[in-house]
Amino acid sequence: MSKKPLDIDSVFGRDNLAKYIAHTWFRYNSQRQAKIELWKEVRNYVFATDTTTTTNKSLPWKNSTTLPKLCQIRDNLHSNYISALFPNDDWLRWEAYSQKDATKTKSTAIEAYMSNKTRESHFRTEISKLVYDYIDYGNSFATVDYENNYITNTANERVPDYIGPVVKRISPLDIVFNPLASTFKDSFKIVRSLKNKGELYRMAEEQPDNAWLQKALLQRDKFCKHAAAYGIEDTDKAEGFQVDGFGNYSEYLQSDYVEFLEFYGDIFNTETNTLEKGQKVVIVDRMWMVHKEGFKSWLGHAPIYHVGWRTRPDNLWAMGPLENLVGMQYRIDHLENLKADAMDLAVLPPLVIKGEVEEFVYAPNAEIHIDENGEVTELARNVQWVIQADNAIQMLEQRMEQYAGAPREAMGIRTPGEKTMYEVQRLENAAGRIFQEKINTFEIELLERVLNAMLEVAKRNLDQTDIVRVIDDDLGVTEFIQITRDDITASGKLRPIGARHFGAQAQLVQNLTTLSNTPIWQQIGVHISSKKLAELVEDVMGLGKYTLFSPNVAVFEQQETARLSNQATEDLAAEQAVPPQ
Repeated sequence: MSKKPLDIDSVFGRDNLAKYIAHTWFRYNSQRQAKIELWKEVRNYVFATDTTTTTNKSLPWKNSTTLPKLCQIRDNLHSNYISALFPNDDWLRWEAYSQKDATKTKSTAIEAYMSNKTRESHFRTEISKLVYDYIDYGNSFATVDYENNYITNTANERVPDYIGPVVKRISPLDIVFNPLASTFKDSFKIVRSLKNKGELYRMAEEQPDNAWLQKALLQRDKFCKHAAAYGIEDTDKAEGFQVDGFGNYSEYLQSDYVEFLEFYGDIFNTETNTLEKGQKVVIVDRMWMVHKEGFKSWLGHAPIYHVGWRTRPDNLWAMGPLENLVGMQYRIDHLENLKADAMDLAVLPPLVIKGEVEEFVYAPNAEIHIDENGEVTELARNVQWVIQADNAIQMLEQRMEQYAGAPREAMGIRTPGEKTMYEVQRLENAAGRIFQEKINTFEIELLERVLNAMLEVAKRNLDQTDIVRVIDDDLGVTEFIQITRDDITASGKLRPIGARHFGAQAQLVQNLTTLSNTPIWQQIGVHISSKKLAELVEDVMGLGKYTLFSPNVAVFEQQETARLSNQATEDLAAEQAVPPQ
């Protein structure tokens, strides 16, 4: 399968591009409703406080307890994914494609600039949201933009707040594309967003160059005035479909919200056989096209990126780690409430009342008055199988952890049996292969592409000098350098190395430790640089900011200590040689 442009049907015509894009959004969004219902079921189980909000509510149990196993797996995966992606502050590297772009000055400028922008723009917070999408939906979508934010101080002066590239999350519920394309980059995309009128006015004032924002406001105000003359039936008939979340179209027009549909991709007109490549089209109210232009990105494609957790053959919509665990969560809650109801019946069993029995309170030391032929007996229940239910619940929870690829050893859960340190490390590496593969996929397919898109946006929009903070590796001192567009313009790629470094460092340290305790180390010891070995340990352990390692620093410190010791000895001898007064 090749690239998938949007084919404009001759029925709609070239002048009705806006309506055809709106029709495409509605059609693709309707076709995935079954998938959306599954996502909602997963969400309900993750955030459930009892079974009344889940599919377990149909069971006739008195108790409605839910064991939040899906929620625990979600939190476990998220915490370990984030810890692997950002193990320390040194998680970003610049790899040049030419000799002139591989200089220390160029590398320092690019790495320092991107480290500063990722820190100031709350990059880690936005990536955390994308990781949650990666777990909850199995699909993460992100885009990149450039912001110029200013604040007004007490002297009524505009002061820069943040100027630079930012990453923005796109909800999987707010994007559609052609899942039959060979890659996500080759498919068209339609992104839906909602903005209230006040937000639009603010954006129009802050971005006067974007004339389409003013056009969108004018078009909405104009249409709302004309829509007042139409009846509800006329408006519904004219549009023919329901706007998401606002009832019919008349109710939507009376609200303060404006719906935007942003189309990215190639457009092919089947009537004229013309192909327009790399177009961005903005639609308002599913009827009016307010903006149309080619891609501004120098990368040659739409700045929207996607990664999937469990990929499907011939389908770009991936599967999440929690989706096929919903049934097991249903079973766990079923057993838990079945067990609780059985315990209630065992402690307070039903009573069989025979004959004439006066009304009584079923309580300890209660008196029951009965006639000659009366009788009160309990319907005893065998609760021995409740223990089996506990074992079944525990087994299901363990299987869910394994199926989700959660790193159990990272939670402190150790498999039974005595093991050496090397055996424990080997088992941890083997048990975490699924986890490592999934986090590497997220880092390569999404994080790396987003970072390079942020650098590209900065190259296009940086028109002034920016000041960033760097630390000199040799001297360990803090410097402030000025960054211009030329400083960050180079041929190469930014690579996040957090997850890959996280997975490799444990194996590396273990192998070195094992090798150092063998006769092989004694044979090759004369060929090993102790300085380079110290640098390796500093890098693997993330101790660079403490400046513990410096060439032969221990020799100079011992010399200084010996000098002070000798001086103190001489001073003491001189004091003792002086006769007392």
